[in-house]
Amino acid sequence: MSSSNLSVDTIIYLAHRRISYSLKIVLGLGAVLLIWQGRYQAALEVSAILCITFLPVLLGNRFQVKIPYEFESLAVLFVYLSLFLGEIQGYYLRFWWWDLVLHAGSGFLLGILGFLLVYVLNEKEDVELDLHPKFVAFFAFLFAMGMGAIWEVFEFSMDQLFGSNMQKSGLIDTMWDLIVNGIAALMIAILGWAFFRTNTRDSFLERWIDNFIEKNPRLFRGKRR
Repeated sequence: MSSSNLSVDTIIYLAHRRISYSLKIVLGLGAVLLIWQGRYQAALEVSAILCITFLPVLLGNRFQVKIPYEFESLAVLFVYLSLFLGEIQGYYLRFWWWDLVLHAGSGFLLGILGFLLVYVLNEKEDVELDLHPKFVAFFAFLFAMGMGAIWEVFEFSMDQLFGSNMQKSGLIDTMWDLIVNGIAALMIAILGWAFFRTNTRDSFLERWIDNFIEKNPRLFRGKRR
């Protein structure tokens, strides 16, 4: 089939799939190269990272929920940038801004995820929720901050148990991570609140929500119209 016969959605879907597969192949080749170099611990870490990139699909199959390709691609990309390039390849030490950019991105994505979760629940008739837009935005902000705090606890635990250096400069690194995460989460919370207020139908939030509903119709049999 020629590209002229493909819809825009199909082209975007194929692009997302290629990005996801390419990153997984790079991780696989990286693990093999590390074994060849005798860096067995690093190879084990890369293999674990590669397994993590399959979690969205595995969890989706386990709970019979179809994960939109946007979420899968972003999850794989974030894991690649943060764990493989950041930790294994040392980008956190080589580029001072690497950690801040990724935490800003995680705050943004987690804010969107929190917003989508409560929005979907708010739209189901069999769930007795009718939440105020301000509360939805507040929940999205707290969700992103909570997940960010859990990640900082994970970094601290890894440093204490295995002698790694995920926290870099300790408390200062942790606080800046949380501050940047919070600023990004606040931005998406404000955008979400504005979406509720104006009910903008052509926003990316609405497209992501519609995409998730379209892929999982059984979850929304009682969805309000």
